[in-house]
Amino acid sequence: MSIEVQNRMQRNLGPRAKVVLLSTYELGHQPFGLASPAAWLHEAGAQVTCNDLAIDPLDEEAIANADLVALYLPMHTATRLAINLIPRLKALNSKAHLCFYGLYAPMNEDYLRSLGADTIIGGEFESGLLALHERLSSNGHGPSLASQEEPVIGLAKQSFRIPEREGLPELDRYAHLVWPKDGRRTVGYTEATRGCKHLCRHCPVVPVYAGRFRVVQAEVVMEDIRRQIAKGARHITFGDPDFFNGVGHATRIVRALHAEFPEVTYDVTIKVEHLLKHASLLKMLAETGCLFVTTAAESVDDGMLERLDKGHSRADFVRAVGLARDTGLTLAPTFIPFTPWSSLQGYLDLLRLLVELDLVEQVAPVQLAIRLLLPKGSLLLDTTEIKRFIEGFDKAALSYRWSHPDPRVDRLQRTICALVEGGEAQGRREIFRGIWQSAHEACGVRAPMIAEGSGANGVPHLSEPWYCCAEPTEEQFARV
Repeated sequence: MSIEVQNRMQRNLGPRAKVVLLSTYELGHQPFGLASPAAWLHEAGAQVTCNDLAIDPLDEEAIANADLVALYLPMHTATRLAINLIPRLKALNSKAHLCFYGLYAPMNEDYLRSLGADTIIGGEFESGLLALHERLSSNGHGPSLASQEEPVIGLAKQSFRIPEREGLPELDRYAHLVWPKDGRRTVGYTEATRGCKHLCRHCPVVPVYAGRFRVVQAEVVMEDIRRQIAKGARHITFGDPDFFNGVGHATRIVRALHAEFPEVTYDVTIKVEHLLKHASLLKMLAETGCLFVTTAAESVDDGMLERLDKGHSRADFVRAVGLARDTGLTLAPTFIPFTPWSSLQGYLDLLRLLVELDLVEQVAPVQLAIRLLLPKGSLLLDTTEIKRFIEGFDKAALSYRWSHPDPRVDRLQRTICALVEGGEAQGRREIFRGIWQSAHEACGVRAPMIAEGSGANGVPHLSEPWYCCAEPTEEQFARV
């Protein structure tokens, strides 16, 4: 136990709070957002229960006895599911202090407080949760504490603890790596940085971090990886919004990972802009075991990319695809194909480019169904262009409603969603063929045949597609 924590505990001699950390969904990963604060809170003497509702049922006994129930909100889907859970939590324990933390907590502060939230913590949440625990322990447990003292958005630099994962489900119960060359691999998950130094207008990171990013100390990252490998992980996902925000930090970590565990593979997320700026490092990524790179291309229309302030062009994206392929990396682009400015022809252009660049297998089908999400705090809301499309804020959906001026575009988006949701048992190319056919029909033209691509036998990818703004499924709502 650190001297800092010992000193705090000597000042606060009250009984330690019983804390339940809840996660509803984190893209099929074992939640870093539970494991990391659990280490901080345990160090301070708290009795901590971690409950991942994406895997396990709600621990009703732990909730009933808790002094503090804290729900982790890293993304839109998780937030929708957490809100659905509030009445059940209140029924089990009306006296527990209710906290929401993570990226989406401050963005939805007013609504969450109206539903009974006592504390909201965003940004670097570990130190905020620790301060809240100490306040509960020293001033009496329960929601009757005075007004929140912890910053709603805290961005002070932290000395991270090694995440404590013992109370979470085993790694093999989460999403796995699908790799035709080597079969199924158990996946671990960690973060080397948080936040982002870029200001893309649609990005949910921006309202909280405002162009800043924070580093998780390399020794903490490596020890977290070691412990997950000891538990069976053979592939690591780095969940940083952009792995190359701190490029020196990132390269040191993956070189150390490969030197110590040469058989372990990994994947990262990197902006198109950074792929081009640091093109000389792509070979190093491939040589150290990087199987694929997720990149938020978002669009292949230059006007749309400018509206989103993405920092790259269509030509840049095409170049990045070539650079990745030349170095043996699989590029996994993500898109927001349905926006108020999209068109049927523009959607067809995206599909045609994916075929031309031989990317059909490299794009998760859900990426071709995503509709622009406009949460509170989105920088897009500050633009005059968007205002004529806004129809008011939908509390249930946690976003501003908008309709496309061409109803055919909204109809196509619903059709694509149905194809994606109904095609889980099919391969990516087969689902793409259905999307291809529907898009051509919407445009009133005949769909040409699509030849088999180089990825016909499959490309490395996670069994749970990467996405953060699709609607929660009925199954997810039922689980919580």
